[in-house]
Amino acid sequence: MSQSVEQTPITNKESSTPDVILDVQQTSCCIVGGGPTGAVLALLLARQGIPVTLIEAQKNFNRDFRGDVLHAGAMGLLDEMGLSDRLLAELPYSTTETIKFLVGGKNITFADVSGLMQTRYPYMTIIPQGKLLDFLTIEAKRYPNFQLLMGANVQQLIEEDGMIRGVRYRGQGGWHEVRSHLTVAADGRFSNIRKLAGMEFNKMAMPLELFWFRLPRYSHEAEGVISHFGKKRILVKFNTYDGNWQIAYYIPKADFRQIQAAGIEAMQQSIVGVVPEFSDRVHHLQDWKQTARISLELGRLSRWYRPGLLVIGDAAHVMLPLGGVGINYAIQDAVTAANILIEPLKRGKLQLHHLAKVQRQRELPIKVIQSFQAFLQKNVTAKAIRAENTYHLPPYWGLPFLRNIVAEILAFGVFPPHLKTEYALPDAEYETGDKSSQKASTIAENLSAK
Repeated sequence: MSQSVEQTPITNKESSTPDVILDVQQTSCCIVGGGPTGAVLALLLARQGIPVTLIEAQKNFNRDFRGDVLHAGAMGLLDEMGLSDRLLAELPYSTTETIKFLVGGKNITFADVSGLMQTRYPYMTIIPQGKLLDFLTIEAKRYPNFQLLMGANVQQLIEEDGMIRGVRYRGQGGWHEVRSHLTVAADGRFSNIRKLAGMEFNKMAMPLELFWFRLPRYSHEAEGVISHFGKKRILVKFNTYDGNWQIAYYIPKADFRQIQAAGIEAMQQSIVGVVPEFSDRVHHLQDWKQTARISLELGRLSRWYRPGLLVIGDAAHVMLPLGGVGINYAIQDAVTAANILIEPLKRGKLQLHHLAKVQRQRELPIKVIQSFQAFLQKNVTAKAIRAENTYHLPPYWGLPFLRNIVAEILAFGVFPPHLKTEYALPDAEYETGDKSSQKASTIAENLSAK
């Protein structure tokens, strides 16, 4: 693993103001990035009557290869927002209770969330992220003080007297400005806002490449999140709502060029070498365009804010895909930020210490989960990838007390936030009916019966 610091000049200071600005809008909070972090925060602010503009560079949310797992902690927060029952009633999804390792012919349960206490959601909910984002933004559009700008590529920050005052974006035929009291960067692991602001990002690169793709799943095959360990390869699969396996395939970074040069057939053979039962369907993977390649890294900002600017979500802390906790922490960041920022934004009294408080409340949970992921990366993933023969896990990984601890860490993390009572909106305020309100408990009962 190699460490580096992202050193980026403050680009917007080097770029001149465009000659023609087609329009200038004013809002209280401008959120850049329409992922789970930005969408949840925008919705929570909009509900409190705060003018908020959510800016997304893509023209729609119909994109594959994104995190789809909602752990119990995330579902609990959506429940506090009054959304979980409608979400389960309206969106396609699948569920699972376990994360298993298949190593050397042994089936080891790494985490079992079915025994989680004090939650209505003792399972992992797998929902297409694009549909989740549509759901959240449609809900936000119920409030007239919310605006969603799609296909808007933010290229400059507006900085006056050391304060970030908004953004300039290209879209709809030219340049536009959104001026705001607060700008929130929620634009993901490759955050352009973070770079424009010249913020120091400490990151640790991993000697692995990850490929996301899908293959068909047969109805008789067991559900769950299952990790197959092969010779210098790891394949992780989980069942999706539409009858497929979503697959994360890990290979050594040094092997990528060799496999790519040999063609997609070499990739197919490599996959079958890890999961032989895929031999009858791997032909569905016919082109590299069907895969998404991700270079793995862990990282976080040393400081998440500047005057007028707050960075949260993956833009502030990049996670590994281990455990599928990305959306959990995205939603937790958004809820924490809303709890702290709503009142000062309402009063027009937002100060730098409010932004610092968001980082203080979220930094320890982020450090804990990143340390946990780094431990797994070093002691499981990296050792398996380096092993000349099939890697064998230490026997303690299968102990019941350990898998219960892992389940708690993945489901909730440490010091999980809750939405302030005055901002919560119970499901009962929606006319969803008794059938919807019983959805979560019915799912749990059905899973237990399997």
